Amino acid sequence: MKKKGRRLLCIALLAAASPIAAQHTASSDSAVIGFLASRHIPVTVHNTLTLLKSGSEKFDRLFADIKKAKRHIHLEYFNFRNDSIGNLLFDLLADKAQEGVEVRAIFDGFGNLSNNKPLHKDYLQKLRERGIDIVAFDPIRFPYLNHIAHRDHRKIVVIDAAIAYMGGMNVADYYIDGLPEIGDWRDMHLRIEGEAVNELQQIFLAMWNKVTEQTLGGDMYFNHSFHTGDSMLVAIVERTPRTMPRQLRETIVQSIRAAQKKIQIVNPYFIPDKPIRRALNDAVKRGITVELMIPAKSDIPFTPDGMFHVAHRLMKKGADVYVYNNGFHHSKVMTVDDKFCTVGSLNFDYRSLRYDYEVNAFIFDAPTALALGGVFEADKAHSTKMDAHTWKKRSCWRRFVGTIANLMAPLM
Repeated sequence: MKKKGRRLLCIALLAAASPIAAQHTASSDSAVIGFLASRHIPVTVHNTLTLLKSGSEKFDRLFADIKKAKRHIHLEYFNFRNDSIGNLLFDLLADKAQEGVEVRAIFDGFGNLSNNKPLHKDYLQKLRERGIDIVAFDPIRFPYLNHIAHRDHRKIVVIDAAIAYMGGMNVADYYIDGLPEIGDWRDMHLRIEGEAVNELQQIFLAMWNKVTEQTLGGDMYFNHSFHTGDSMLVAIVERTPRTMPRQLRETIVQSIRAAQKKIQIVNPYFIPDKPIRRALNDAVKRGITVELMIPAKSDIPFTPDGMFHVAHRLMKKGADVYVYNNGFHHSKVMTVDDKFCTVGSLNFDYRSLRYDYEVNAFIFDAPTALALGGVFEADKAHSTKMDAHTWKKRSCWRRFVGTIANLMAPLM
């Protein structure tokens, strides 16, 4: 293990008994590692991680890794769109199934029907006939209202218990081609090799067994001899309703509270609940540089107005708010002090924070945090900084809609 990894883990053991106090005596990354230790959330040590900054990068790497699969391929997505990239993926998966590779896939029932090219019953049946074991989490059935609450919003792929993918991208052409009404679709994804893969595998298997009522598991689905050459510290933090409903939000809040210099956040649906709002307001009061980037356009009507309302209030407290104009920024990223960062499926809105199944990676690696900070800085060139003048340009009607959206946020 590298010296930095040993130092951080030693500090974490000391901080675990009192993570709040440790924030004032340890570096921000050490304080959060201490908090994770106090919650018995593993911080895996031997990992290699690659940032995938576009849909093209993600699917090129993912398809190449799938082609090399020997034992199993597990996929868990909010939705698979029935378009060209989705069809390419399923053709590849069917080929691997014919080679004897176990292929399992989960999609969210609501997520499937929420896109305009869903997987229909006949298509799903053909996939199963081709060897792809694909199931829906909470399929939409009468009475329809009972499907509103919990959705599986995760994006996970695990290949041979050796490689994993996670982040903000589902499976759709628009991650590469964009959409006419909003332009380019910006997003962030991760490719992981190392011990953190086992954590993602465990999350997938738990969901698979919940949906299918099977008991899939055992050593054949885990790897205990990783040789990545790196010692990157990564914690996989999930949100699972009922059993682990608060740990992801609490880790976000503790990360904000631990900040000593700077926080940068990119999020496509920034209407957070009170604990995160309070933590950000307190950070500004402590003199922390808080920078927020939100998209000017969205794939969901009504959402930008709510985001603008919250962002404006944060701006008035002293935060710097940037409105991204070069398409739709769907990334879900936060960096702290250029020391650590988090990337995953979590939106900073009530639905993700309080209802859905989510998963984020917390990466305790300064080069990775700096790389994400560099992306943030580059994206400022395509953004408008919010100030009193730009806010006044918004019509009274749009401001009113934003107020209503903010009030309705807990119900959306």
